[in-house]
Amino acid sequence: MELLQDRGGVRWRQVGIFLGMTFALTWGLNLLLWRTVGYGASQPAIMMLQLQMLLPAFSAILCSLFLFQDHVLYQARRRGEPACWVFYLFILYTLVHTATTLVALFSYDFIVLNINAIVSQAVGLAALLAVLVMRLVMGKEAFARLGLAGGRPRYWLVFWAGFAAFYGLQTLLNMAFRLGEAVDLTALLGGDMGLPAPLLWFVIALQSVVLGPFLGLLFAFGEEYGWRGYLQSELIRLGKLRGMLVIGVIWGLWHAPVIAMGHNYPSYPVAGIFLMTAYCVGLAVILGYAVLKSGSVWLAAFLHALNNQAASFFLAVVYKPNHPIFSFGAGLYGVLCVWLAAALILLLDPIWREETTENVRNNP
Repeated sequence: MELLQDRGGVRWRQVGIFLGMTFALTWGLNLLLWRTVGYGASQPAIMMLQLQMLLPAFSAILCSLFLFQDHVLYQARRRGEPACWVFYLFILYTLVHTATTLVALFSYDFIVLNINAIVSQAVGLAALLAVLVMRLVMGKEAFARLGLAGGRPRYWLVFWAGFAAFYGLQTLLNMAFRLGEAVDLTALLGGDMGLPAPLLWFVIALQSVVLGPFLGLLFAFGEEYGWRGYLQSELIRLGKLRGMLVIGVIWGLWHAPVIAMGHNYPSYPVAGIFLMTAYCVGLAVILGYAVLKSGSVWLAAFLHALNNQAASFFLAVVYKPNHPIFSFGAGLYGVLCVWLAAALILLLDPIWREETTENVRNNP
């Protein structure tokens, strides 16, 4: 289904409004993080990083529903299509998460913080379940018309296996080149958990690589609908590869403030920004390709969540690299592997040589 409203060039004014709103909200949030609790493992900091993930889709949805009159979502809202409630629900969830984040930021009462965290998680789960119910009630065609198609199950299985295998390989390469050390699971979890180590590893792996991506789907959708949903559907008009490379650079720079504060590359703020941008460029090609093949931004969201969960499991629970830069995974060697995977996709699938406007099956 052709979801673009015309076959012209990139609507740069609209892209500029979306990017301006996204970066202003995100970097403003990052400034608040830096000036208050700072980057770290505290509950307020974690909730602020989660809120950051929601902001690209929040911006794209607001712009598409209420500002961009030639956009599919704007016209669907005017027609009163029921599937628009998925987007209204996401806006509401973002506002609720913003409120619970502010409570966490300015409350020092332990009980309040814990209740607040439970409320935030419950609302997120309820929102995800509501989307599933709406999909069952409204049907797949109603969702597909607004760029919310689920895609064929085989694509989910193939890409899931590929991402899990990739991070498993990264761990094996770190081991082979002795770039880190095996993680003492008992010490990591603070004592004996009452289960044999192999069984405990299996339980954690199941949670991280199978269940975790679904639980993190809503946050990942927050990034993916913005980058792969709205922005890819615009910049792909430059050409598939060129558009995805531009998105990768934008996506990487969007992370710059938290990288400078120590996220992913502690003690390497400048090199970390360059590496994160390079990593995002390669991953933008892979995730963009997943959307082209499946027609599903939900798959991109699932793979984004899987990418985060698998990296955390293999590189923090199984074998931890000693150096954030010179290692596989998110380090320099891992980035080169991501680029290699992206290059293989470019070389092996003829979809990159097909007409752009005939294959824009991602979100409007």
